[in-house]
Amino acid sequence: MRWDELAGDDCPIARTLSVIGDRWSALILRDALRGVTRFDGFQARLGCSREMVSRRLANLVEAGVLERKAYQAHPERFDYLPTDKARALGHVLMMMAQWGEAWLPTPTSRPLERRHRACGHSFKPTLVCSECLAPLEPGGVDYPGSPALSSRIDLDGD
Repeated sequence: MRWDELAGDDCPIARTLSVIGDRWSALILRDALRGVTRFDGFQARLGCSREMVSRRLANLVEAGVLERKAYQAHPERFDYLPTDKARALGHVLMMMAQWGEAWLPTPTSRPLERRHRACGHSFKPTLVCSECLAPLEPGGVDYPGSPALSSRIDLDGD
């Protein structure tokens, strides 16, 4: 499958990757959710080329993940603000960060502290069933009737 075909794929993971599947888009989204809004801020934090930042911002705006709002007319400059789509992807990035902490530690890295604003407690992100609130364990989810996925995804290798 070609990269430009992912957006039309039956698999929701492939469609999601069509938006944030390259490293720069995911990192721009991370920074936008942390309060970076301006082109120069993204470029300085990422250290990649201005052209790369420009292309990725345009893609994220086109996908409805970021909203572009002018803050200066001459020269024309824009803020890039997270939309509801971006905020929803924040949960995905949080789970990716937790996976990286567990499986790709570095000698100098330490786990992120996450504090729930509503109750003030530190927490570890978990996935739970929306119906019974039990934790979702690897290998414990079926996908019956899904044309894009096998009937069971065996995440624990059994």
